[in-house]
Parts: sequence; C-alpha cells; structure tokens
Amino acid sequence: MLPQEVIVVDDNSTDQTHQLVQDYIRDQPIFKLIKTNAENVHLPGAKVIKAFQYGFENLSKPFDIIGKLDADLILPANYFEVVLSHFQNNPQAGIVGGFAYIFKNNQWVLESLTNNDHIRGAFKSYRKSCFEAIGGLTPNMGWDTLDEMLARYHGWQIITDHKLKVKHLKPTGASYHQSNKGKQGLVFYQLGYGFWLTLIATIKLNCKKQKFDLIFYDLLAFLKASFQSKAKLVNNDQQKFIQSYRWNKIKDKFF
Repeated sequence: MLPQEVIVVDDNSTDQTHQLVQDYIRDQPIFKLIKTNAENVHLPGAKVIKAFQYGFENLSKPFDIIGKLDADLILPANYFEVVLSHFQNNPQAGIVGGFAYIFKNNQWVLESLTNNDHIRGAFKSYRKSCFEAIGGLTPNMGWDTLDEMLARYHGWQIITDHKLKVKHLKPTGASYHQSNKGKQGLVFYQLGYGFWLTLIATIKLNCKKQKFDLIFYDLLAFLKASFQSKAKLVNNDQQKFIQSYRWNKIKDKFF
C-alpha cells in the first residue's frame, strides 16, 4: 500500500539534492518537495526537527501513521511493510522502527550506542494518537529520547524490530559543531534524570563513543543547569516516571 503523501524537505542542502529529487518525483504525485533556508551548522536536535516541522506544516492529506526519515539512510525493501504490520497487529504500538548499521572495517555493523528498546532519531514512525499525546517532536537535542519517554508515560509501547537493518551512511555526530561540547549533560538535566542517573548515562554513552573527555563536560553542563535552575522539558510527574523507568532498567541488567 502506497503512502498518502511523502514530503521531502531540502534543508538548504549544498549538493544537488533539490534537482535530483525534483527529477525523480516529476511523475510521482504523492511526493512534494519543499525547500528551507536553514543554516548549515549542524545543531543536534534543533535543526533536523525544525526541518521535520516545516514538512509537517505542509501536509495536505490526513494520516494515521507518520514517519520521520533522515536523508543519509538505506532502508530495507520491506521496511514500511514491516513497520505498518506492527501498528496493525498491536493497538498499543506508539512508535516503531528498526536498528542502525554503520559501515566499519569493510562491513555493516550494528551502531550500538543505545539500548535495544530505543529507536534512533534518523528513522521513526508514529501512530497519530501517540504523536498527538506527546505533543509532537521537540526541536531540542535529546528529542528522540524525550518522545519515547513521553510515549511510555502516556501508556504507549516502543516497538523495535531487529529484522529491520537500516544502513546509516553518516554516523552519529560526525559533523557536530564544537559549540555543542557538553550539551548531552544539559539534555540529561532537561529530561529530569537527576545527578546519579546522569553520571551513569554520560559515562556509558561517552565510553561507547570513546570520547572520554566529554564525561567531564557533560557533568559540568548538568551541574551548571542545576545551579541555574534551568527549565526542563518535562513536568514533575513525567520526571518521576522517567527516573523510575531508568532505574528499573538498570536494576533489570543486574538482577
């Protein structure tokens, strides 16, 4: 079954994306190509979601399922067929996706930066009622953790399918601007992790990335945000839910 509508957002690309897409979709009425004039600096979270929101605002057809895809992906031929089957077979499925694979040492290997219950932000599909319950996507670093936490908070399930191997051509954070150093610590604060969860999370994440110096910068950013009482992305009830969920996941690994 074909989708009702496909919005392609040319987010100020510096290659020939616009012309290539334009040529491809000339005889494909379900496609719509729109262009933005965003800055070329890669601001994690904010830039990609602003592009998504621009595309979302240009939707003209009703939808039951909506997907977000980055441009640097090679999807399995049956990707959407499998994704839709999960939504059809499980009424509680709120967000569905596969796993990212990167080309390393002449082979495609799992990009194992996150747990098996998490879907990478580069390729996510949402049930409309779940998408509306979480308030859409937030243009902020950490949005692809926030969406899943809020979905769980509202009683939805996150479905990950290991059969769906997505080739990710540009590994995470490859071109992040230096000004973003330590921003992950701020994200953990905004998600309401608290100090000890942030300590565990930043050590785990940056050890996997082999960027050990970022542990210090992330903790410093978290403490600075705490002392300044900066605004969070979640309310008190959502923060309690997130902390409980994270601590239970940690306990499950050891007991």
